[in-house]
Amino acid sequence: MATSALITSSSIQSSYLSFSSISKLSFTSKPNHVFLLKKPTSSFPLRFPLDHQSKNFLGFSNFHKQELSFICFNNPKDKSNGNLQTKETGLDWPILKRWDVPWNWQRLSLTFFACGISFVLTGLIETAAVSYFGLPVGELSLDQKAELLFLSQGVATAAVLGVIYGLVYKPQPLSDDFFRYDSKEPFNLQNGWLLWAGVGLVGALAAIALLGASLALFSGEKPERETDALVQLLPLIGSSVVSTTCLVGITGVLAPLLEETVFRGFLMVSLTKWLPTPVSVLISAAVFALAHFTPGEFPQLFVLGTALGFSYSQTRNLLTPITIHALWNSGVILLLTFLQLQGYDIKELLQAS
Repeated sequence: MATSALITSSSIQSSYLSFSSISKLSFTSKPNHVFLLKKPTSSFPLRFPLDHQSKNFLGFSNFHKQELSFICFNNPKDKSNGNLQTKETGLDWPILKRWDVPWNWQRLSLTFFACGISFVLTGLIETAAVSYFGLPVGELSLDQKAELLFLSQGVATAAVLGVIYGLVYKPQPLSDDFFRYDSKEPFNLQNGWLLWAGVGLVGALAAIALLGASLALFSGEKPERETDALVQLLPLIGSSVVSTTCLVGITGVLAPLLEETVFRGFLMVSLTKWLPTPVSVLISAAVFALAHFTPGEFPQLFVLGTALGFSYSQTRNLLTPITIHALWNSGVILLLTFLQLQGYDIKELLQAS
């Protein structure tokens, strides 16, 4: 039912408005918006709701030789893209909001598959290149091996990020909260990337410690830990400054940049088109854990991936999960390097853990 904007109070009519004509104006914005007509010198606003069916409102002119100001307020329950806008109440939870994903599930599947293929192909091409040029890998020094690993990881990272850029980023304009790496305001209470990286890291450490204790309590033994990857890197850990720098560059920069862009920046964000954000966080965390091909570490990696996903949802800034991931990876390398320099047998420590 249309609601006409008639003012029945004679005192309001005589004090604020003098009507000489009434005309209908077409309005094309969202329904349930509310306009306030307010005299600049007056503190008494007059409300003019819209017609819910025709989306029209009654416009007025010749307001007693003074102009009135229009103020438009959005409907406080605007559920576009599945989000609940709560700015009027002062409550804003970015961690629960979805992204406005412009691509469909076919583009999601194609891009994610292409990322995996490009990662595998770069490894195969590098192996073939080493064999073709007759590079004596076994005769390389530890520093040279570390540099070769860094180069290999750099090529793989560039290839996968190039796939994402070419298939989903470049073809269409995206909003600012897609693939965002913003170093501004690191300690902002609501979305400071460094602040929430600290919160996420502490939460992940606490959750994994609690998980380990729970598994040990119910199973009566320590949870299985996969150490093959670290064992393979043991000869490089602490061997020289060059080797340590390359390892930190791989584990603290290249790997976090690659994995967080793929699993959080692309996969998790894409899933929010069809699923609530918390569910998308859990699914992407499970895929992240499975992609490491270490079944014994699945529980720990799943918890870590969950912390990475929720921290990213809060800030909408990929620097947050990248920082958590970098500290997690490089922290282990630096700790083992320190223990190695102190004379500890880090291989024995890893096997004992």
